[in-house]
Amino acid sequence: MNAYEACSATLTRYLALCDVPAGAEGELGDLFTEDAVWEGGGSAYAEKFGRTEGREAIVAMLTAYLPPHPHFRTNVHLLFPGTVDGGGRRVRGSWPMQQLSRYESGEAELMVARLDVTFRLDPDRPRISAFRTERLFTAPLPGER
Repeated sequence: MNAYEACSATLTRYLALCDVPAGAEGELGDLFTEDAVWEGGGSAYAEKFGRTEGREAIVAMLTAYLPPHPHFRTNVHLLFPGTVDGGGRRVRGSWPMQQLSRYESGEAELMVARLDVTFRLDPDRPRISAFRTERLFTAPLPGER
């Protein structure tokens, strides 16, 4: 497996664990380095998400959006082909991502973001050392009837 495929597989697994229902939240921590940074970018997401540092803090922040916490009723992330650069043990990539969500309130939305992710290539898998998401587009979807 080349670096692009390995990093894409790690990112795809991360997004799948953030889908609702998923039920495998325990794996989230293993996808990040101990000193990882997760942040929102751009005006909308910098304010909404800010910056979270460290594996444990990132997992705590992410799982606050997942069951059993009442946020998403259903949620799915779709990752599109991206690009990766770098060599050695550090690879940076950028991917467009689409998210379709129905919230506990019954409201639903479609969102598109750009994910800029830096990976450390460990012997067993690439791990996320920096994750930045920037919202590019959002639109409401029909609510429940």
